Amino acid sequence: MGMVRRTSAEFLGTFWLVFGGCGSAVLAAAFPQVGIGLLGVSLAFGLTVLTMAYSIGHISGCHLNPAVTVGLWAGGRFPAKDILPYVVAQVVGAFAAALVLYVVATGKADYSLATNGLAANGYGSHSPGQYAVSSGFLIEVVLTFFFVLVILGSTDRRAPAGFAPLAIGLALALIHLISIPVTNTSVNPARSTGPALVVGGWALQQLWMFWIAPLIGGMAGGLAYRALAEEMPEKPAITGEARPST
Repeated sequence: MGMVRRTSAEFLGTFWLVFGGCGSAVLAAAFPQVGIGLLGVSLAFGLTVLTMAYSIGHISGCHLNPAVTVGLWAGGRFPAKDILPYVVAQVVGAFAAALVLYVVATGKADYSLATNGLAANGYGSHSPGQYAVSSGFLIEVVLTFFFVLVILGSTDRRAPAGFAPLAIGLALALIHLISIPVTNTSVNPARSTGPALVVGGWALQQLWMFWIAPLIGGMAGGLAYRALAEEMPEKPAITGEARPST
């Protein structure tokens, strides 16, 4: 596939991830009659990745996340020259989704960006559970590490074919179940950037962490899987070595 098609797929996929995941938090999580809560939001994020992996995985690889793109590069699965176009497409897709979500949310009379937010990520007083920056940074590194590990492992040619999207989507749902109370869950710099650009203020001030921590975790996950799963070269035959009779 050409780069235009691949980056277009990344744009659409990241749009779907942010609109579906953040949209479930902004529009449905606190709805009084059918509020979906923590479990519903976590499942929504997982479903966005699962559905896109089946839809565009064969076009762009369905990264939807700069930390995943960098992690795949570190794991030897992605060329360095393609990192920047992918990251730009992902960030633009996330921002477009956040804008559309904001327009939809403002259709409710009592919606306030300052009060209701846009599912932006944060720490300290902006953490759902009031967790400190140290806790947020650590959990984002650890969870992104394992997310990239799952992606590389499930898409390995030696893994069972056809099940990678399920493993990846379920992993992202699990990640959200763990860390929504801590940071509102990022593990994805693009997902954090889209809402932060709309919210502004504190969300932009705290955005640095949601780039640095996931990128560290993603790169570490890529390097770890590469070391863990790399196939050893076959031992060369020794001249004169006895061989089994045929």
